[in-house]
Amino acid sequence: MSRIWYTRCPAPTPFGIAAQRGELEAEFAAEGIDVKALQDADDPLVRRSHFTHGQPWSFRQGGNIPALWARAQGSDTRLIGLTWVDEFQALITLSTQLQPTRASLAGRRFGLPLNTSSQAVDFHRATALRGFSSLLQVANAALDDVRLVDLPHSPHGLVDAKPADDLPVGAWLDAQRAHEFAREAEALLRGEADVVFVKGATGLEIANVLGARVLIDISAHHDRRAHANNGTPRPLTVDAQLLRERPDLVERVLERTLDAAAWACGHPAEIAAYVAREVRCAEYWIPRAYAGGLHRQLDLGLDPDALDALVRFKNFLLHHAFLPADFDFDGWVDAAPLEAVIARRRAQEAEAAA
Repeated sequence: MSRIWYTRCPAPTPFGIAAQRGELEAEFAAEGIDVKALQDADDPLVRRSHFTHGQPWSFRQGGNIPALWARAQGSDTRLIGLTWVDEFQALITLSTQLQPTRASLAGRRFGLPLNTSSQAVDFHRATALRGFSSLLQVANAALDDVRLVDLPHSPHGLVDAKPADDLPVGAWLDAQRAHEFAREAEALLRGEADVVFVKGATGLEIANVLGARVLIDISAHHDRRAHANNGTPRPLTVDAQLLRERPDLVERVLERTLDAAAWACGHPAEIAAYVAREVRCAEYWIPRAYAGGLHRQLDLGLDPDALDALVRFKNFLLHHAFLPADFDFDGWVDAAPLEAVIARRRAQEAEAAA
C-alpha cells in the first residue's frame, strides 16, 4: 500500500486538525505512504467517496448523515471513534409576532431545503427536519402542527469539481459554495417561509446578518440525546478492508488524532481560527456558536451515551426515508483500535510517572 485517503467535512474535528497540521503526512512519510485528501483526486468517483465511503484505504470524519447513509447502502466501513461538540442549533424567524408556543407556530411555514442536484443523501434537508422535530418539542409541538415548505436549491459541492491547477483554492471554493444557509436566508427575506433551521457558527452568523429572532435554541432541550443531528456526534469511520489488513496503520491514525485533540485543549485561539477557516465565517462567531469551549470538546471516544444518541438519530433518518435500509449498528462499531491506542497511551503515561 502506498496511499491512505481521507476526507473531512468543513467542521470542527480532531481528525481535520491532524490533517491540517500535517501530522498524518508526517506519520507515514518515512515509509513512503502518501496521505491524500479525496477532494484532490482527479477521478470523480474517488471524490464521490466523501459521501459513499467506497474508496479503499480511506478514513472519514464529519457529518454523521453521510456516514450512516454510506453504511446503510452497503459500504463496508467501521465506526472507530466519535466526537461530540455541542453547537448552536435554532429555529429563527423575521416575524415579530411568532412565539415559541404550539398555538403560535401551528400552520406556519417551515422552510425545508431540498437539494435538486444531489446524487447521494440530502443531508441538508435531513438536518433541518431533525432540527424542526427536536426544537418543536420544546414548544410542545410536532412536525404535524406546522407546514413544511420545500426550498429547492442546486448547490455545487466539493465532490463534483476539483480546483484547476491555475485557480487558487480559495477562489474556487467561493465559486463552488455559497453560504451554508443562503437558501434559508433567501426564503425568509422573500417571505417564502416563516421559520427556518440554522446551526453552527455559520447559522449564528446568518441569523445576526438577517436581524432574525431566535425562537428556540437547542439549549432549551434538556434531553442531550435530542441534540443529536448531522454534526452531533461526528463519527470517524474507516474502510473495513484497511482495518482488517493493516490495523496497525489505523491505530497510528488514531494516535495522531488523539494528539490533535490534546493539542487543541491548550490552544483555544488557534482552534477558533482553524474552525473559522474550515466553515468560512468570522472567528467572532466560533466561541458564541460553541459555547461549551470548543477546544475542550474535541476528544475522540466511543461514549455509550453518544452511541445511543447516534442510534436514535439513525432511526429518525430511517423513519423519514433518508436511509435506504437499516443495518446492524452494533456490528458497525469496532472499539478495538481505539481501546488498544488508549491502553497503550495510559501504559506509557504510567511508565513515565513511575
